[in-house]
Amino acid sequence: MSPTGARLRRWQGITLSTLTGGYIAYYFCRSNLAVASPLLLEEFGPAGLDKTKLGAIVSAGVLLYAVGKLVMGTLTDFVGGRGVFFGGLLASAAATVFFGFGSGAGAFTLAWALNRFFQSGGWGALVKVASHWYAPRRLGTVMGVLALSYPLGDFFAKLSLGTAIAHGAGWRHVFFAAAGVAAVTSIGVRALLRESPRDVGEAEPPTAERSVYGDRASDSRPASLRALLGPLVRSPAFLCVCAMSFGLTVIRETFSFWTPVYLVETTGASSGTAAQLASAFPLFGGVSVLAAGYASDRFAGGRRAGVMIVFLVVSTLGILALALAPSWPTPAVPVACIALIGAAMTGPYAFLSGAVAIDLGGRLGSSTAAGLADAVGYVGGALAGVVVGGLAERFGWSAAFFLLAALSTLTVVAAVGYRLLHERIAPGHTVVRAP
Repeated sequence: MSPTGARLRRWQGITLSTLTGGYIAYYFCRSNLAVASPLLLEEFGPAGLDKTKLGAIVSAGVLLYAVGKLVMGTLTDFVGGRGVFFGGLLASAAATVFFGFGSGAGAFTLAWALNRFFQSGGWGALVKVASHWYAPRRLGTVMGVLALSYPLGDFFAKLSLGTAIAHGAGWRHVFFAAAGVAAVTSIGVRALLRESPRDVGEAEPPTAERSVYGDRASDSRPASLRALLGPLVRSPAFLCVCAMSFGLTVIRETFSFWTPVYLVETTGASSGTAAQLASAFPLFGGVSVLAAGYASDRFAGGRRAGVMIVFLVVSTLGILALALAPSWPTPAVPVACIALIGAAMTGPYAFLSGAVAIDLGGRLGSSTAAGLADAVGYVGGALAGVVVGGLAERFGWSAAFFLLAALSTLTVVAAVGYRLLHERIAPGHTVVRAP
């Protein structure tokens, strides 16, 4: 290998590690509310904070996150990913400190909404930077590794913060600790991350051959907002991606946030134990990212829809199992079901705003493609707060899970539509390969 090639590979490794570690840190300021929610309900319940109001706080954050996906995703394609990735992480840490000093639903809602808005640019910025650094033949592998950052970030955050609660930490300590992780990590991101190989004297690799932008896919900046958005919103394949994103985000947000409360109420587990057990969902989600990527590469010849259909059917069955039992004598069976759901739905979810976004958007519009798909998803994800929380409060957890099972069935239908409309006529897309 030439010195230049070795140097480029070294910087690609640095970039991959920095993006992965940075996005894991984002999750410490995202999963902390779920971990602390039983303590918040316990302390502020006498003042009127119940699951419905807590769900409304979550929903406000999700809606601001969806708005931010539209704004920050598009902005990132114009200004670049490095500054957005670093700035969002640091601002999220500041908003998390604000929450930790708050008291009452009003302050919590404002702090959480600000936090989620600042976080909204993180993934799109990551995708934008990745589109500059890695050749099409490696993008599948790279995005598979990067996609691990959010289930692993969720896992490490819930496990460590839940352990802190189990050893006597209060909810404010949880928020301050999460902010500290994000702030310290942002220093490393600032020092190590570069926008493009050009910033270290290397050439950028070619872009993917297939993109909605055609020959303009390798451009770093779009000519106009219309030129950026038009090809995406007119693409039937992209609309299928958005439909799947809607359903899967509702399901993912529900299990990411409500699992500790669900386990406390249906199994009698303590708050600390429930927070630790909730880490099963993101942990097995990490397995799903690798398994789905490997299966689509090794057995499906790069056609991901078939893998998504199989995985999502399994996820639907796991949700139905939870819906059929209103309570459990021990946490073992529900935790096993939750782990199965995480293992079945996280891989398909990761496809949508990762390799697919770069595949459809190229270097020109990758952040916007990821942002639009995620924005549609998080509009639906708002239901995980107010609707799912409200159903659980009024009718019990079985009603909430029956709703999720119906929604999961619709994501299977959308995946079938994606296969019929896109993969049968447009083979040869970037594949998320297992590292």
